[in-house]
Amino acid sequence: MVENLFTVLYLSGMVVGSAIRAWYGIKFRQDRKAIYRQEGLLVLSLASLWGIAILLPFFNLFTDWLDFATYPLPGWAGWPGVAIFGVALWLLWRSHADLGRNWSVAAEVRERQTLITSGVFKYMRHPMYSAHWLWGIAQALLVHNWISGLASLAIFIPLYLLRVPREEKVMLHEFGDEYRQYMHGTGRVLPRLWR
Repeated sequence: MVENLFTVLYLSGMVVGSAIRAWYGIKFRQDRKAIYRQEGLLVLSLASLWGIAILLPFFNLFTDWLDFATYPLPGWAGWPGVAIFGVALWLLWRSHADLGRNWSVAAEVRERQTLITSGVFKYMRHPMYSAHWLWGIAQALLVHNWISGLASLAIFIPLYLLRVPREEKVMLHEFGDEYRQYMHGTGRVLPRLWR
């Protein structure tokens, strides 16, 4: 069944995305003290729920529990999902690689943190969130289910709306005018084509 193929492709990509995150988490283990943090319980809860949402497609593949929520898409609709997921995974990897030891799972500034404005950050301030937007869209195209296919987007949207302003506040607090200038020249999650 073609839906199972796309679910398997999604789950394979989810493993790759999780491996990217784990690799950079281990490689740049946070040994530096946070000097400024802006994180709330709601944001942390949504981030945890997003982790669950990306795992829900396992239920589609291995159980029939969510079959009642299946939605029909044409057979070819999964292929754009594969392409979008590929871009999402590349962007997730590139964001981590460009941030290096400046990456943190929390909205915080650590000792000796620098403002990264090169690589994918030359074009957008939050490429990792761009990757997660693409991931959610891909999940909806690959997993044809109102619950497990759309859960990622349903949880990511409020997470994004709550967290990105906090992260920008942290960056403005730490980098001031340098960050304001950077904001002026780049898009938030989409590349700014005009300058």
